[in-house]
Amino acid sequence: APPAAMASAEERACCVVSLHGPSDPPGQPRSCSGVTLSRQPGLVLCHAAIFAPFLRHGPDAWAAALCLQPDALQPGLRLLVLHPEAGSLRQQEAQLLALVPCSPFQQALAQAFGQAEQWRFGGEAAGDDGRALHWFAWLRVPGLDAPGGGWTARASTGCLRKGEGLVACGSPFGALCPDLFLNTLSRGVVSNLAGEENALVLTDARCLPGTEGGGAFLPSPAGPRLVAIIAASFCWKGTEWVGLTLLCSLAAILRSSADLLAAAGVAVPPVPGGVAAIGAGSGQDPLRWAALVECGATWGSGVLLGPRLLLTCRHVVEAGDTVRVMPAPSPGRAATILEGRVVFATQESSPFDVAVVELEESVTDFNPPRPADTFRPGEEVMVVGFGALGQACGPSVTAGVLSAVVAVAGHPVMLQTTCAVHGGSSGGPLVSSRSGCLLGIVASNTRDTSAGSTYPHLNFC
Repeated sequence: APPAAMASAEERACCVVSLHGPSDPPGQPRSCSGVTLSRQPGLVLCHAAIFAPFLRHGPDAWAAALCLQPDALQPGLRLLVLHPEAGSLRQQEAQLLALVPCSPFQQALAQAFGQAEQWRFGGEAAGDDGRALHWFAWLRVPGLDAPGGGWTARASTGCLRKGEGLVACGSPFGALCPDLFLNTLSRGVVSNLAGEENALVLTDARCLPGTEGGGAFLPSPAGPRLVAIIAASFCWKGTEWVGLTLLCSLAAILRSSADLLAAAGVAVPPVPGGVAAIGAGSGQDPLRWAALVECGATWGSGVLLGPRLLLTCRHVVEAGDTVRVMPAPSPGRAATILEGRVVFATQESSPFDVAVVELEESVTDFNPPRPADTFRPGEEVMVVGFGALGQACGPSVTAGVLSAVVAVAGHPVMLQTTCAVHGGSSGGPLVSSRSGCLLGIVASNTRDTSAGSTYPHLNFC
């Protein structure tokens, strides 16, 4: 066989956890991804949802306030950890220390995802009505003990900024065919943040079922830093596929697990704060251009072109009622709601879905965007808007590329992108990641009317 490629630091830190029940058919274990946090002692952290079928008292056990000890599970379970080492795959026996809930993450979930909006989450966490979503499992793996071994390099999610790059690492489909799928990498950005010290992180890095328990890493000049654990591989809002991955802060899990680890004699080094960001920005701040726009029962997004001038889509404000605009607040400031009136709107028959709103008051400390005059298919772009989460956590950011430029008579009129766009994103800014210039505003994503499905990664601006 040809020599294996050099594994990245993210791949070396991640693994697959398999759980074999006494009555499971041979070769069909339950499995998910995991992260090796320490080599002295050997400790692995993974998501707890794979243990759900083996709880003695069924799903009601997830209501426990503190933690679930191994005796909360049925007897006869066998835990295995598969991990890369020295160019090959090795499997180690593991023991469960405990299942632990992460309270800051649970509180952030309640803040970000409203019950009325029918949120659902993919992967193992989809079971039991999501009650296991904020639970994680600590495993002791003696075979991972290494003299002089330390803890995986970590950083706090408190330092994250929306739009910042992340790398997710997990194994699609868990233990299925690890030669192909073990520790697959996916790149994305921080889409949104919620909770105490950003206990909840949303990213547009694309992850598949089985990657739950894998890691999300923040690139830095000194090497990647583990910042969060994959809790759910994708999300649905009602019938709309959102296509974002849900992460839980590693620092929040460690705080919630402090008593357990102390009882096991494990000394946890403090999680460092910020790390130096890679790459300098353009000086522009697209988050400050975006605004939530409400008109009657309709809401969407808009982009501020000046202190009192907002551009949005006609269909966002076509109800004709008073327009309420909430600009994205600057850090440390409370959100303000301004009223406005529509001073221009295209006709419904027009191919352009555009409206201009004049605000009654000026937005303070506003730095207007620079419009782009060139459009390069394949360039990296970002969309900023209030899709999916609405106003619960401020604007979300998704990244992709400019897929195509539609021109009429030689003039660019429509832009197609691969950024994830959701209901409520209409009117939000499309920005060049390279120059920071404003390329356009979101008009629509794509919907298959026969199947009733939306495709967030195929959209038009």
